[in-house]
Amino acid sequence: MQNKTILITGSTDGIGKQTALELAESGHTVLIHGRNPERTKETTEFILQKSGNINVGFFVADFSSFQEIKKMSGEIHSKYERIDVLINNAGVFMNEKELSRDGFEITFAVNHLAHFLLTKLLMDLLQKAPKARIVNVASMAHANELDFDNLQGEKFFDGYTAYSYSKLCNILFTYRLAENLMGSSITTNCLHPGVISTKLLHAGWGSGGSRLHEGSTTSVYLATSLDVETISGKYFSYSRQTESSAISHDRDVQKRLWDLSGEFTGVQF
Repeated sequence: MQNKTILITGSTDGIGKQTALELAESGHTVLIHGRNPERTKETTEFILQKSGNINVGFFVADFSSFQEIKKMSGEIHSKYERIDVLINNAGVFMNEKELSRDGFEITFAVNHLAHFLLTKLLMDLLQKAPKARIVNVASMAHANELDFDNLQGEKFFDGYTAYSYSKLCNILFTYRLAENLMGSSITTNCLHPGVISTKLLHAGWGSGGSRLHEGSTTSVYLATSLDVETISGKYFSYSRQTESSAISHDRDVQKRLWDLSGEFTGVQF
């Protein structure tokens, strides 16, 4: 298998960490991302020792800050000539409304805007790969409607609503991005990882959930499998194409979110 350089956001815990470990064990160059410097270093050391793969690096950035995301992008550019796979995995579940450093509701900022911005900033490195992939971790808990007047809890805030909106945004972003990348060497797909026992699940829904290995399976599949090398703009669950909510296919909603995200982050694809 050809060695790929793979960046996984939010990979110091849960599904992201397991995904990083499995990809490192397969011999890929794995780039860890975390918010906390100490935990990010500890995770990198763990994966280095567990996998026996010396090609593991790390980057630190708080995804509630556009400035830190831009700084991280600059650091990646200074160390790597290309990115073969970008796995947008980082996510939060907030029980109370909080604002990011840039003034956006944290769930929307971290789960969607951060990845919209990072993907744009790393697009030149993805374009240098022979066949690059962008993998967006969404959820079956994504919403079946989107109130743009309450996108960031402007009228009322509910943790589950904010999370389900953000996961719908991941899918809308994937579909619109796939259309924009049509004819290029880059594909993009999104996925539901399963109901997995993670801190995020416990924060939003209490205890329960399946093992971490089950949660990483579809991300690893979309990042590496030859079966999906030419597939783009699809939603997967348990490594199979499946259907997302009807609204996720609404091109007007896709465009409105895309334009709004560009306005908020200050970047255009």
